Amino acid sequence: MRHEETHRIEYLGWLRAAVLGTNDGIISTSSLLVGIAAAHASHSNMLLTGFAGLVAGSMSMATGEYVSVASQADTEKASIRQERAELASDPESELRELTAIYVQRGLEKDLARQVAVQLMAHDALGTHARDELGISETIQARPLQAALASASSFAVGAAMPLAITALTPGDLLIAVLVAATLVGLAGLGALAARTGGAPAVPAAIRVTCWSALAMGSTVAIGSAFDVGL
Repeated sequence: MRHEETHRIEYLGWLRAAVLGTNDGIISTSSLLVGIAAAHASHSNMLLTGFAGLVAGSMSMATGEYVSVASQADTEKASIRQERAELASDPESELRELTAIYVQRGLEKDLARQVAVQLMAHDALGTHARDELGISETIQARPLQAALASASSFAVGAAMPLAITALTPGDLLIAVLVAATLVGLAGLGALAARTGGAPAVPAAIRVTCWSALAMGSTVAIGSAFDVGL
């Protein structure tokens, strides 16, 4: 029977972007809203500010993620082009290089060379990309996927504090928003950790502590100004 395995690392590209986007959407929008709430802004101005933050944050996340991952993809493509040229100009040196890699991984020299010869005969460029450069299809950079995941997840995350703001009376808003944000972020951190196969509790504590610091800072700044609008 064929043995099939599923490893969580194949989720790495979109999972990282989605978790980052959702986390940033919740914490940045919540921090923005509690900051202007502490400055006694009107309810309508708070909703307008929060919605503007949602749109701007989504576009910013998409742009930043796309540029970052596209740069990584360009570097990977340049490295593969260089490897292709080296294989064409000096295949024997590339064979020795691959043999040395397998020797370092624990194979005897003769066996390592035999493995290198067979793998290069099958797919020389793919073998060197994977074993020399560390580039594989599973974790290859995908800029558009990362940008879409970041933008959509930011919008989903930002929608939560916006909805709370719309439904909560002004005198309770800061307390409810802070509590709901911290609970939501703790749950998100735990879920992301479990999805990636990591312990849930340390991830939840980590994101909760840093988020509390961010919101506390914006409340302190907002409290210093009474806009009364």
